[in-house]
Amino acid sequence: MLPAWQLQMATGAVKGEESAVNITHLLDRIEAYHPDLDPGLLRRAFSVASDAHAGQTRLSGDPYITHPLAVAMTLAELELDEATIAAGLLHDVVEDTGVASQVVREEFGEEIAGLVEGVTKLSRIDFRSQREHQAENLRKMLLAMARDLRVIFIKLADRLHNMRTLQALPEERRREVAEETLQVFAPLADRLGIWMLKWELEDCSLRYLDPGGYQAVGRNVKRTRPERERMIGEAIRQIRERLEQGGITAEITGRPKHFYSIYQKMQTQKVDFDDIRDLEAIRIVVDSIPDCYEALGLVHDLWVPIKDMFSDYIAKPKPNGYRSLHTKVMRPGGKVIEVQIRTREMHRTAEYGWAAHWHYKEGGRPDKLEERLPWLRQLLEHPYDRDSRQWIESLDLFKDEVFVFTPQRDVINLPAGSTPVDFAYRIHTDIGNHCSRAKANGEIVPLSYTLQNGDVIEIITRSNARPSLDWRSFVATPQAKTRINQWYRRQRRDESIQHGRTLLHEECKRVSVEPAELMRPEGMGKVARRFNYHSGEDLVAAVGFGEVSAEAVINRLRDLLEPTPRPMVLMPSPVRAQGALRLGIAAQGVSDILFRLSKCCSPVPGDAIVGYITRGKGVAVHRVSCPNISHIIENEPQRLIRVAWTLSEETYYPATVEIEALDRVGLLSDITAILSESKTNIRSAKVRTRKDGRAHMELVLDIQDIQHLRRLTDSLNELPDIISVHRVGIPQT
Repeated sequence: MLPAWQLQMATGAVKGEESAVNITHLLDRIEAYHPDLDPGLLRRAFSVASDAHAGQTRLSGDPYITHPLAVAMTLAELELDEATIAAGLLHDVVEDTGVASQVVREEFGEEIAGLVEGVTKLSRIDFRSQREHQAENLRKMLLAMARDLRVIFIKLADRLHNMRTLQALPEERRREVAEETLQVFAPLADRLGIWMLKWELEDCSLRYLDPGGYQAVGRNVKRTRPERERMIGEAIRQIRERLEQGGITAEITGRPKHFYSIYQKMQTQKVDFDDIRDLEAIRIVVDSIPDCYEALGLVHDLWVPIKDMFSDYIAKPKPNGYRSLHTKVMRPGGKVIEVQIRTREMHRTAEYGWAAHWHYKEGGRPDKLEERLPWLRQLLEHPYDRDSRQWIESLDLFKDEVFVFTPQRDVINLPAGSTPVDFAYRIHTDIGNHCSRAKANGEIVPLSYTLQNGDVIEIITRSNARPSLDWRSFVATPQAKTRINQWYRRQRRDESIQHGRTLLHEECKRVSVEPAELMRPEGMGKVARRFNYHSGEDLVAAVGFGEVSAEAVINRLRDLLEPTPRPMVLMPSPVRAQGALRLGIAAQGVSDILFRLSKCCSPVPGDAIVGYITRGKGVAVHRVSCPNISHIIENEPQRLIRVAWTLSEETYYPATVEIEALDRVGLLSDITAILSESKTNIRSAKVRTRKDGRAHMELVLDIQDIQHLRRLTDSLNELPDIISVHRVGIPQT
């Protein structure tokens, strides 16, 4: 049943004595909690709204001004600040009348104008034909677009009055509105902890979604009310006596379950109304937290607590900030009753949720933002878990996302900065590949247009349209970049293969190796699989298209060959070292040799190695495949010495790994996670992003042996958006 003020207002006229009474009721309600109220502000807001809506009526036939007045009164029941209530009075003037947003700003200031604009923006979202799996994104979209939670409070109050007067709509539309209310708005009120809005939104929705079920619950509630009221009254009397004996001052009231809660329990537990044993709850409101726990002990002493039916939401609050002690006890005769125990401040929060943070304190000042931050942190740290409604909201949580609609009103979330091309590829690869034009909210926009929250995006395709390489300069998602690259690689495969062969031959020439010897089919196949390509030809095409560098491929091929060095002359080292560097290397037939790893090829255990006796600097250890060794074999073979790795625990060697990847959020985090899991230290790192959207990383890592290095590169190659991972010769330390 509607509150008395609502019944009176619903039958009042816009002008004259009745409307004066209505605004007076609103002001009286606000003054009850905000003694420093500026009534002039709200009277001006009411006057502007009355004039703007003059002559307008609702489908019920009521003057339109009854709606913003009802919204404002709900906001006053939440004890919100006067700016929010003024915006509630004005929330429809920009959307439904000729009043411009600038007029509101000039008349009422930036804060109220911003709230009105926020509600106007949300009002343009069409929630019809939404499926259950879309509800989560819709709720996220609402919060992402609102930016100020007070906009959400106004929207919830607006929806509540619409639900109270839903009877005026056609039946099909009533069901649509009720469905979206149950899926989007009631959970939104629940998540924000506004219990007084949540339960009524749910009950109103049930009334139109299952009229028979709603009426059946109502009849049963009415039928059992006398007995329940007698039982709850007796329980309250007993608790009051016990608390007074214990010296605890408390307010004790009964709270019946609302219709939707009863209906949902009957459906989920498959029980009849008469089988539900906890239709009533007793609420105990005390002065302090110690009183809460003392009252709990007295209640458990009075009646038998039911096992596993106790919840301590004071020690561990719910994500929306709700705190209370909940217990269920068995009274004589097998009657089960739930008891909730909380302080007055907890009770205020339980009723108003996040709206409580805009309440006026003593002195007439609302909470400051910094006083709300602990709650905000808690909201972020504790995910909300309720079936498909697993979500977290805050003022800034969705700043890195944008939420847009398809023409069928499905919600698509993309990274902030996304474009219609990103949207097209998110829908389907073929739509992206054949995208020719795009519309946002019915208007043609450039394909580079930055999507805005709430946009309705339509992609126009043509059968002969194809991706442009220029798209890669403005798309924001790795998926779109990858699909564009794949399309061009497929379309230009022959050309890419030819170009790739040319690049590989040039690289072979640069490092003085014979292409025919190095690029054998079996070797190319092995290296292709290392780079996640099916065949050597695919790898050559990737080189030609620029996805993999020719240098990386040739280095991998040379690693595979590891040719055996020519016979060498063994000779002792002329350099003896006391406390020589412990590299785990030994020379055949000699000892106490000072070894150093050559920087030109940076060998690690497992590599085939050879020693070069330098002039006065000990033995430089090279990989057998190092190009510099070929020169030494031809010119100074007598300076070569056979060396071998020896087992040496806890010894690490520097190895440089070069990574080429498509740039994306979280890429570096994914790479460092793999290194951390393998307990690999990073000596140094150089990271840069090119204009083509690629990231180039050069990491110097501490490696135990070649197997360790190969495991790392294989793991890194499996990451999404990685183009190539290869070892290079010169570490930059």
